[in-house]
Amino acid sequence: MKDVTTYIENHKNRFIDELIELLKIPSVSADSAYNQDVLNTADFVKKSLEKAGCDNVKLCETPGYPIIYAEKIIDPNLPTVLVYGHYDVQPADPIELWTSPPFEPVIKKTEIHPEGAIFARGACDDKGQMYMHVKAMEYMISTGNLPCNVKFMIEGEEEVGSESLSWFVPRNREKLANDIILISDTGMIANDIPSITTGLRGLSYVEVEITGPNRDLHSGLYGGAVANPINILTKMIASLHDENNHITVPGFYDNVADLSLEERAEMAKAPFDVENYKKSIDIGDVYGEKGYSTNERNSIRPTLDVNGIWGGYMGQGAKTVIASKAYAKISMRLVPNQDWKDITELFKNHFESIASKSVSVKVTPHHGGQGYVTPIDTIAYKAASNAYETTFGKTPIPQRSGGSIPIVALFEQELKSKTILMGFGLDSDAIHSPDEHFGIWNYLKGIETIPHFYQNFTELSK
Repeated sequence: MKDVTTYIENHKNRFIDELIELLKIPSVSADSAYNQDVLNTADFVKKSLEKAGCDNVKLCETPGYPIIYAEKIIDPNLPTVLVYGHYDVQPADPIELWTSPPFEPVIKKTEIHPEGAIFARGACDDKGQMYMHVKAMEYMISTGNLPCNVKFMIEGEEEVGSESLSWFVPRNREKLANDIILISDTGMIANDIPSITTGLRGLSYVEVEITGPNRDLHSGLYGGAVANPINILTKMIASLHDENNHITVPGFYDNVADLSLEERAEMAKAPFDVENYKKSIDIGDVYGEKGYSTNERNSIRPTLDVNGIWGGYMGQGAKTVIASKAYAKISMRLVPNQDWKDITELFKNHFESIASKSVSVKVTPHHGGQGYVTPIDTIAYKAASNAYETTFGKTPIPQRSGGSIPIVALFEQELKSKTILMGFGLDSDAIHSPDEHFGIWNYLKGIETIPHFYQNFTELSK
């Protein structure tokens, strides 16, 4: 596949322009105001797969947003790779913190991306990384370099829990049959230090509602005599961690698998500069569970974080009220062996038990998923490792991620397939944050590397 770099160079500007057009569509699955935009994005991806040369390209209806399915079957006797990605994106809020509009993509040079990066919501998560696979497919089909069968399954609800995908997969096992699942929705250590994600954390996401009096009250007339739901909520949240930043929900750690000292020593070999880490996000010091390093805290240990908190008067100026209600959104990142449904129930029971009698508590689960660890002694991992080594000139480092892709565990359960996670984003790409971006070098490097995985996997499968 020596001609892949030539093909990319010849089509580089078009590849970038197409991604920019895709990023202009605000496919925010969490907000119903963007329903048509999400559907328009699905249609864009469908047409892109058709233009790439795929067959049987369809928008598959679901109870929610459609799933795009496509395939290129060249020989039933050859291995089949199923590519998964998602076309929906996170909300862009807070929009005022973006230095350019989130759905008006611009290319800017940065210290980490001197060749330029595309700034837009979804640039890295996951439109840019998903679209690498479409363009890699175009290259392989148009040049006669496709070595195996390929299927695509691109969904539109990953950012809100993949509920429709959970409905779709069990009903389409035969259509989705494969030898390995390939996903690019993760990252790597650095542009000069490639890595392959070998573990993902699970997730439990809930919303809590604290109700006090039956209406907002005058804080002078009632203050000190009636419980303030906002005060109560903040105390409850504060109690969820102890002085060592250990989560206090009873039973939370019961099934947490502790890594051996040998495994932790291997993890510690990954390059990490704590000073650069602090500088990159402008903090004075790191923070987290006592007894673990920063890299361990955000990958092999479970966490509990408040993702949003609100209540009372938030307009301009002053309004002296005791709010009737207070709310918070809370996410728990889980490690393998922690069942997200069990953890959600443990949290609900605990949170209700610590509330004052002066308020009532409602806990609403939103979505979740199981953690996942992928083995590194398979031909799929070797195929991916060799692909990175070919294009980066270095053997990639296996690395566990702190993020979650809940459907990976579902795939193994329903399709009996392992997953390989080939990510090309960087921690500095600000996914889920204002000014999300994706390096042009990374985007093109992904297109260059992916075909080598197919070639290696096919050869190693013989």
